[in-house]
Amino acid sequence: MSTTITPAHQSKPAYIYVRQSTLAQVRHNQESTERQYALRDKALALGWSPRSIQVLDRDQGMSGAQSAGREDFKTLVADVSMGQVGAVFALEVSRLARSNLDWHRLLELCALTHTLVIDADGCYDPADFNDGLLLGLKGTMMAQAELHFLRGRLLGGKLNKARKGELRTPLPVGLAYDDEARIVMDPDDEVRGAVQLVFRLFQEEGSAYAVVQRFAQGSLRFPTRAYGGAWAGKLIWGRLAHSRVLSLIKNPAYAGTYVFGRYQYAKTITPDGEVRKSMRAMPKSQWRVQLPDHHEGYITAEEFERNQQQLAHNRTNAEGTVLSGPAREGLALLQGLALCANCGRCLTVRYRGNGGIYPIYECNWLRRDGRATKSCLNVRTDLLDAAVTDEALKALQPAELALALAALDNLEERDQDLMRQWNMRIERASYECALAERRYEEVDPSNRLVASSLEQRWNKALVNLDTIKAEAAVFQNQRARIVTPEQRAKIMNLAQDLPRVWRASTTQSKDRKRMLRLLIDDITVQRLADTRQIILHIRWRGGSCTDTTVDLPRPIADRLRYTPEIVGKVRDLARQLSDAQIAHELNRQGLRSSRGLTFTASMIQWIRFRHGVPAFSNVRPGEITVRELANRLRVSIHFVHYWIQQGLIQARQNDDRGPWWITLTDEQEKQLHHRVSASGHLQNRR
Repeated sequence: MSTTITPAHQSKPAYIYVRQSTLAQVRHNQESTERQYALRDKALALGWSPRSIQVLDRDQGMSGAQSAGREDFKTLVADVSMGQVGAVFALEVSRLARSNLDWHRLLELCALTHTLVIDADGCYDPADFNDGLLLGLKGTMMAQAELHFLRGRLLGGKLNKARKGELRTPLPVGLAYDDEARIVMDPDDEVRGAVQLVFRLFQEEGSAYAVVQRFAQGSLRFPTRAYGGAWAGKLIWGRLAHSRVLSLIKNPAYAGTYVFGRYQYAKTITPDGEVRKSMRAMPKSQWRVQLPDHHEGYITAEEFERNQQQLAHNRTNAEGTVLSGPAREGLALLQGLALCANCGRCLTVRYRGNGGIYPIYECNWLRRDGRATKSCLNVRTDLLDAAVTDEALKALQPAELALALAALDNLEERDQDLMRQWNMRIERASYECALAERRYEEVDPSNRLVASSLEQRWNKALVNLDTIKAEAAVFQNQRARIVTPEQRAKIMNLAQDLPRVWRASTTQSKDRKRMLRLLIDDITVQRLADTRQIILHIRWRGGSCTDTTVDLPRPIADRLRYTPEIVGKVRDLARQLSDAQIAHELNRQGLRSSRGLTFTASMIQWIRFRHGVPAFSNVRPGEITVRELANRLRVSIHFVHYWIQQGLIQARQNDDRGPWWITLTDEQEKQLHHRVSASGHLQNRR
């Protein structure tokens, strides 16, 4: 090289950049690290003073594929851009940057500020055309080629080994490698039992959340195998999380399939313009290696596929999903089964009323999209649920006995699995207690420091064992059920009356929904426009279809409105009878009001007022009312009632109630006028 180092270069600091790509290289490849630090001696030999040499080694263990996270590289670029660096030393120029963008940016800055680049082969001036061309080749093409060849050899070897099913990768909990590097089921019975219980509960419940809830209700634990660190290879027992359940169900290793390439790195551009790599789950079609029946699994390949379909069906936000979601705890039995005949969308459940205790089925998709002014459908859930329940019970009648036997066996098997987990947990605690006891007995009694610590561990193990036994006993008494022959006979008797069991308060809505989903694929709800009726098009499992008509109740105003027959009877009877007599006659005929109550005179009066029916009147010739007499005499009606009570006026009532009818002669009227005019008290009241 013809590049010469001038005093101008030596007057500025020399930066020695030290980097290894991984922490494993930093730890094990010590020779490379020593060679990079030895560049300080080369800088001294080239004329830089010890105080002007700076070593940048904070990027140890960082990849050079990008500048993100490499603080010393950012410092180097910043100082070079300000012309504060005389030369940059590196063992190979590719250690400065593996990215073309970062490398060419650094070369351009070095050329502008006349900063030298020195490696083990020589000294280069990026401002010189030949030197810049050579640095470009060494830093980009050769570095990229080197990475490509290394990556190709490494990935090719891994892929070749994976195709034979021999590439060892960390196994999920429940699987382990034997002495011959074969994948086998974990030899720990408690671990195997926990994994098997997860898959069985998922098949029963159909939801990952439900599996987590069942584990929590049973106070069961789930293992996690630690990788790396002081706990490498050890089992850590704790609570089962929803993410763990999903990872188990989605992992094909539990189905006996060896897979390579489920997760692959993908490059993305951040909003800041940086290129980053992230791990992504790949679709099954893009898995690089799939070897079915590679090892013994907890489930079959068919069960694995059904579990994936169940998870996809449970999603409520998937594209093209109309009916989705597992059976839940709500009161609406047709949740996730009912479709709208108008728009084809799934009916949603809404809870209305005070406290939200009145569920309804509603389809408002078109209204939400602005394509309609009202909902397609809005109906009470109890109306449709009752109709579908009757149809389902009719379909179940021939198979009631078989269903009862299956439910009974399922109940016993489920409780036995839960108790088996508790027994294995007690067995593990007993082993730890015995191990602590042996360690305490083997220690030298004179070594009190060690003996005291081992004694505390022993006591702690004993307390833990007693606690687990107590919890297992509580669980067995409260939840675990062993069906006796007498109980079995009672259940078989109940099986003969499945409708009563279905409607029992102890039967949960979630269980009713699961039974419906075993029988029904979907239900299309069609509301007739002309009549107050709904037709349910039920599509059963197996392809058969039936239609059921449901009559909708009339509006409350129509239900409380008196029928024309009642109004007609009141109109006919009012010609001859009073209101009280009409009410008595209607009650005698067994008729009831719109609310189901017996008729009263006030009800008859309201009917007459509402429908303009005149009241019965039996006025005789010459009779006048109390008001008419009071107006003639110009006195209060109270005086007229007083005269009637004293017998001064002849009056009568219908059935001893109602208005008074007064019969008054001319002579009696004159006497009353005289009484009024002669009375000073009445004169003052006039």
